[in-house]
Amino acid sequence: MNWTNYVIPVLFSAFTGWVTTWVAIKMLFHPRKPINILGFKLQGIFPKNQQLIAQKLGQVVSKEFLSFAEIEAKVINPDNLEKLKPEIEAHIDSFLREKLTKLFPMLSMFIGDKTINQLKSAFLLELENLFPILMKNYMKKLESDLDLEKIVTEKVAGFSSEKLEDILNQITKKEFQFLEVIGGVFGLLIGIIQLIVTHFL
Repeated sequence: MNWTNYVIPVLFSAFTGWVTTWVAIKMLFHPRKPINILGFKLQGIFPKNQQLIAQKLGQVVSKEFLSFAEIEAKVINPDNLEKLKPEIEAHIDSFLREKLTKLFPMLSMFIGDKTINQLKSAFLLELENLFPILMKNYMKKLESDLDLEKIVTEKVAGFSSEKLEDILNQITKKEFQFLEVIGGVFGLLIGIIQLIVTHFL
């Protein structure tokens, strides 16, 4: 019995499965520009639908990943002001002790440590009340001025085909390699089944 008559067709079938999958993956990106073949336009799926991909990605990012409501909640969180308080207090102290007395020398005669501490406490208390209001107003203005969906859409749509392919390959490289292996395995299984049907049934 010549085993090569059995082994070669099975290996060829596995190779065909792998090549078919490899070509299918490449056709996701190629041809980058449409070409005419017998009257039919052929272009890679991703380059052909790049604008649509950009629009959908813009919608997802603006609605799911970067919610202004969530950003606002984090920004106005009182913990953020607490973290900044030491630095703010130091600036207020410097202003009251140095800059204010330079601007108004006569005040230095009336402002002592007790008065400075009282003024600092008053400023910090007012800042605690004012900070959330300012941040809310700022976030509302930012939301109306900043169209995240448009920014992401224009950015992705402006990628070259090579850049888009490189990004998607970085994300899905392992998955594509796995699909190629699966294609080869399926080809091998089909080859074995064909061999059994042809020679043993």
